[in-house]
Amino acid sequence: MLKRMSTDTVNIILLIGAVLLVMEVVFFNGGLIFSVAFSSVLIYLGWRRYNRLWAKIIFWIGAASLFITVINMMAVRFLIVAALVKLILHYYRSKDDPARIEPVVFEDVELNSSEPVLKQKFFGNEATPDRAYKWYDINIHGGFGERIVDLSNTVLPNDEAVISIRHFVGSLYIYVPYEVEVSVQHSAVLGRATIFQYRNTKLMNQTISYQTPNYSTRKPRVKIVTSIGSGDIEVKRI
Repeated sequence: MLKRMSTDTVNIILLIGAVLLVMEVVFFNGGLIFSVAFSSVLIYLGWRRYNRLWAKIIFWIGAASLFITVINMMAVRFLIVAALVKLILHYYRSKDDPARIEPVVFEDVELNSSEPVLKQKFFGNEATPDRAYKWYDINIHGGFGERIVDLSNTVLPNDEAVISIRHFVGSLYIYVPYEVEVSVQHSAVLGRATIFQYRNTKLMNQTISYQTPNYSTRKPRVKIVTSIGSGDIEVKRI
């Protein structure tokens, strides 16, 4: 989200925040500087002798006082509201333009197991390519936006393909070819589920399981494990 913000937009937000800070100090809350300085001194003294009980008490009193002072500043409140508004606008705009995320293939090099094969995004939508691509098991987490996995453009392994997605807010769409057997384990704090002919219009802190009749005996097959804070899941044939 921040990458898509222009420099001018960021500068305007910061400038407004700076103006509000100066106005608050000069016209509305002249004791703000003293309060911040006093809290900082308490934190400094407590940190220097943090191994002692009295120092720990002073440190946390200063930290709590500084946090309350900062969070009550008009400039900070403005920045929080601006960030929330930008987040909401970005979420609704991203629904109209899902990003196509292609698997990264490493050839003739040693792969670092700590690096994910698919790029993980906290904001925005993700989707598998709309052309043929090489299959890799999916294990990702996300924050806001939609996640689209289309299995019709790839060749699944002979054993079992795995899709594991942990998501905060947004919907998951998984499209499966007709010849593929499917197992679904899905949990949601709030949302709905549509898995082939199965429909649940209201999930509240629930876990559901679904498995096609021939999943244990036929291949190819795909195991889907998903969890959502708030959002829907749809698994359908394509």
